[in-house]
Amino acid sequence: MSSPYSKSAAVAAVIAALDDGRTPQADALRAAVRALLTEFARRVPGRTVEVRVPPYGAVQCVAGPRHTRGNPPNVVQLDPVTWVELVTGRLSWADALAAGRVSASGNRADLSAYLPLPELDRIDDR
Repeated sequence: MSSPYSKSAAVAAVIAALDDGRTPQADALRAAVRALLTEFARRVPGRTVEVRVPPYGAVQCVAGPRHTRGNPPNVVQLDPVTWVELVTGRLSWADALAAGRVSASGNRADLSAYLPLPELDRIDDR
């Protein structure tokens, strides 16, 4: 990539596949999910909510009371494709919840105020 602000090649590949109705390649999906989780945690810093996208990763985010032991009280769990669709604006938080594509527990687990992420052309997966 020529610039640290170039769009993530993995995110671009996954978005293209989804937009074409194809299943994204596993390696690209893994890299895209990890890049988007990292970017989400950077933009929504904190330790109140744990976002889990098995089997590719998890991050803690959202400002507020910090969780330190045991199972976190605020957890969002979803599959990799749903995560990419939410972050890129191809799926709304409300629609994902209504369709059962997101499991959100805890009173701070609503991520609708943070999704989709704007300016995704500024992330990098290096």
